[in-house]
Amino acid sequence: MLLTVEAVGCTGTETQVISHAMEQRENDGELDPVRTFPDEDAAVRWFESIYWPSGEISCLRCGSVRAYRTKSGKPMPYRCSDCRQYFSLKTNTALEESNIPLRKWAIAIYLVCTNLKSVSSMKLHRDLKVTQATVWFMLHRIRQAFEGVPIPFGGPVEVDETYVGGLGRNRHASKRQNLGRGMVGKTAVVGAKDRDTNRVVSRVVERTDKETLRGFVKERTAKGAKVYTDEAKAYEGLENRETVKHSIAEYVRGIAHTNGVESFWFMLKRAHKGTFHNMSAKHLQRYANEFAGRHNIRSLDTIDQMEHIVAGVIGRRLVYRELVK
Repeated sequence: MLLTVEAVGCTGTETQVISHAMEQRENDGELDPVRTFPDEDAAVRWFESIYWPSGEISCLRCGSVRAYRTKSGKPMPYRCSDCRQYFSLKTNTALEESNIPLRKWAIAIYLVCTNLKSVSSMKLHRDLKVTQATVWFMLHRIRQAFEGVPIPFGGPVEVDETYVGGLGRNRHASKRQNLGRGMVGKTAVVGAKDRDTNRVVSRVVERTDKETLRGFVKERTAKGAKVYTDEAKAYEGLENRETVKHSIAEYVRGIAHTNGVESFWFMLKRAHKGTFHNMSAKHLQRYANEFAGRHNIRSLDTIDQMEHIVAGVIGRRLVYRELVK
């Protein structure tokens, strides 16, 4: 939600910019990022409205409300009277130490929200006019906002696992794993979907044994919740569980099925093949978080989705050396 002009302290031409963006949203229901963020100042005001909706500046380092805007904007735009440190809108967020203007960050977030199969770094680097390596790092920082806080699902809950990775025959001869067929060389991901809230959660796992899968279900579902799975033996022994037998082509029996979580796998795999072409096992959890996170906020308006992401980057700094080590 874009806040009123009074909430962010804008006047004159700045008022016209934000009012125009709000009018556009009300009239046609669509968001044009170029019109909404015509310049860096508009993007700055938008970030401020999310961090400080009351209009009162608080320190992004220590949380103190005794913070203020510096007159010259140097060395940083804001300063805290308590911790006596300067800070910017990127401080203590996943955007920290980024030289990319906030306007380009806002447009990148818009494109991540509005593309159901996400956006590749190759496409985004052409849109933003920055290097592909820079955009790749930007996208992983945006994915930090989708980590979320685990909340047990009340049920009914669908649980299923899948494997993500390319076909062995499509790999270079030096990278083929001639150890078998099927899932060899792929990475396992287990997921759950709560039918009541329509929320999804997914986790990359090293094994799909009973201890791992049952542990995931017990952690992510409330006690006594109804659980639907396929006939995999790893789920045996779960409380209040009902199965469908895929091995005999049984996919729906009454209200027992896992079609909801399987549709989530379909979207993730379509992105793997059509957008990214490769999701390394090392970074797969972030991709899974992105798709689960976007699914969970898809009922919101685009601008509200964007604000959800911006709020989510606070306190989730990602350092490049940690990303690539």
